Amino acid sequence: MTVFSSPTCAMSHCTRLVIHEKGVVADIEYYDPNKPPTELLKLNSTGVSPTLIERDLVLYDSRIIMEYLDERFPHPPLHQMDPVSRATARMLIKRIDQDWYHLLDEMLNSGEKKSARAKKRLKESLSSAAPVFAAKPYFMNDEYSLVDCALAPLLWRLPSLGIDLGLLSSSISQYANRVFAREAFQESLSPEEKDMARAPK
Repeated sequence: MTVFSSPTCAMSHCTRLVIHEKGVVADIEYYDPNKPPTELLKLNSTGVSPTLIERDLVLYDSRIIMEYLDERFPHPPLHQMDPVSRATARMLIKRIDQDWYHLLDEMLNSGEKKSARAKKRLKESLSSAAPVFAAKPYFMNDEYSLVDCALAPLLWRLPSLGIDLGLLSSSISQYANRVFAREAFQESLSPEEKDMARAPK
């Protein structure tokens, strides 16, 4: 198994996090998405990150890759087994993408004014969700799940973008520290992502 990954893309980070949580043996090939390697373009003409290659299988959507890895390597499970819980987790990830990753993308890829507005909206949205972070050890769950794998890479990037997690809410900060401390999370970080923790706030 080979995973072509941007060293800074949050969605790629989500995929790498699941790989390490599962203990999957995979080659992580870091590359610049603006200059995809020829070997990747032969298999996926879009050159998008992340792209997972396993024999004849080519997957290039982070959320699909995460689901595939959880089913392909069932232990430890990152989804609960019953259909209702699995569907609920999928809806949570969809909401995280729509409500928070959308704003993160605007912060990273928009002009100064639009980026500032997105930053303000993201801070407000996360702060309003503080009771949800406080309710359970993990995001709306007593156990670590695929939802946390989707959320943690977003939270990791916020301090380097000027959003102090500690100022949002103690419950959000405690949650973030809990998931960041996991061995798999630390192993999933690229050198560039490690630098994000040391970036000026």
